[in-house]
Amino acid sequence: MALTPFPGTPGHWSVDERCMNCDAARQFAPGLIEERAGRSAVVRPPKGEAEERSLLAAAHACPTRSIRPAAGALTPENDPFPLALSHDGGEADGDVLLLGHNSRQTAGASAYLCRRPDGWLMIDTPRYSERLAARYEALGPVTDVLLTHRDHAAHGREYADRLGARLTVHEGDLDAAPDADRVLRGTDPVDLAPGVVAHPFPGHTRGSVLYVLDERHCFSGDSLYWSRTTGDVEVHESITWYSIEEQAASLARSLGRLRFEWLLPGHGDRRWMPAEEVQRRLHALALRCRALRPAPVDFTAVRW
Repeated sequence: MALTPFPGTPGHWSVDERCMNCDAARQFAPGLIEERAGRSAVVRPPKGEAEERSLLAAAHACPTRSIRPAAGALTPENDPFPLALSHDGGEADGDVLLLGHNSRQTAGASAYLCRRPDGWLMIDTPRYSERLAARYEALGPVTDVLLTHRDHAAHGREYADRLGARLTVHEGDLDAAPDADRVLRGTDPVDLAPGVVAHPFPGHTRGSVLYVLDERHCFSGDSLYWSRTTGDVEVHESITWYSIEEQAASLARSLGRLRFEWLLPGHGDRRWMPAEEVQRRLHALALRCRALRPAPVDFTAVRW
């Protein structure tokens, strides 16, 4: 299997040819892993323990297990997940955990656990394994598994059954999770629990949903993300499966009632911003989206 170690450090850290260019690894190890020739590559060796930990996080998140150290192995002992969110060097927020262990069956999407007064919410899912399920169960009861859309539904029923949780999906994507326990309908926001609001957001898929917690955290699935290329909030216009016009309409409809600080997508970078900045960027994005027209799906055109 072809490897791409950094020149001069043969066999230290490498990325093999299974890489699907999902961008997950580059989010955890910026400056260490970059996109080269349509997939990730380790571009320099790590310096110190912090960068070694970054590469371990990238390796444990990688859905194809393409990132490997030459010596040793990826083990539960060096698995850093779940990871608490933090921004700008600030204190980590232990109420929202990034799960890593992204799944090939969800195209390498990120998933999250969120602490609530009566237990944890899982938003989308990592790959399924008994070891991971036991790790999440040990944190406390998981009451709900919330699916943002059909592309991320692969392991929803498994985790819901294993953890004794309720599975939620929107009717527009119900065929991807036909045995869901709760089905969201229409386009109006739905209060799921105190401080937990589902915002139906058709566009990327017919049943896409944003989940907003306490007007702080927005779990956006594949509807919105932070692009390192543009330095802004963007839509996945080149991989819109349902309707880019509907996505523009969803964004316009949400203005004024969608408030948050953390943008937490399935694909693309996570970003913290003051709520006022979020509003400004969403209004500008809505104007840009009004000009978008349907185009063939093109994964290579995503502006990571």
